[in-house]
This record gives sequence, structure tokens and C-alpha cells, in this order.
Amino acid sequence: QVQLVESGGGLVQSGGSLRLSCAASGRAFANYGMAWFRQAPGKEREFVAAINPSGADKLYINSMKGRFTISRDNAKNTVYLQMNSLEPEDTAVYRCAARVGGSYYSPLSYGYWGQGTQVTVSS
Repeated sequence: QVQLVESGGGLVQSGGSLRLSCAASGRAFANYGMAWFRQAPGKEREFVAAINPSGADKLYINSMKGRFTISRDNAKNTVYLQMNSLEPEDTAVYRCAARVGGSYYSPLSYGYWGQGTQVTVSS
């Protein structure tokens, strides 16, 4: 069982930056691949980025490469999402998730989810 709590969201102007954090409690955080998803009003949940258990491998969707960076600190049981050059289209609820198996890109692969943190980017 893993409990996940996100923080770091807020209101930021276009071009600004935010760093999201996801603190995990429970067993063996370092064994889980982790990911960030987002969901905007009226839209489907969207994969943002993922990181394998050691932190050596990272995945992003193309629109976020170079703007977003995922990282993790297994000693602190925390995964991060650094978001730069934010655009109004990035406005969404961002949720972290712990992978239990399957493709990193599919939300079905994740068995544990946080409640989410709101990111709002104004133009």
C-alpha cells in the first residue's frame, strides 16, 4: 500500500515555473515506477512524465520535453515535477501515481494515486 500526497500547485503567469512534489508513505517507494498525469476540465486524463524506480530512465510526451523535468529522491520518498515555460494550456489538476505493472503511458498501469494539485496558468 502506498499513499501519495501532492503539493506545489498554484496560480502562475504564462512563462512562469512551478515545482510539484509528491510525497509517498507506505512500503517500498523505491520499488515503484512513478508518473505524473494531468486532467483539464472536459478533457481526458493525460500522461505527463514517468520515472523508473532508480530514477535512471525518464519518459515524457513530446509537447513537454524540454519544459518539464521529472525526478525522484528515494531517500525522501518523493517524486518531483519541475515545470518551466508554463502555458495556459498546462492548466489542469496534476496527479502523481505509482505503477503496479504495464505500460508507463497508460493510467491503467498505476494502482495508487494522489488526490491531485491544481495548476492554473494565466495568460
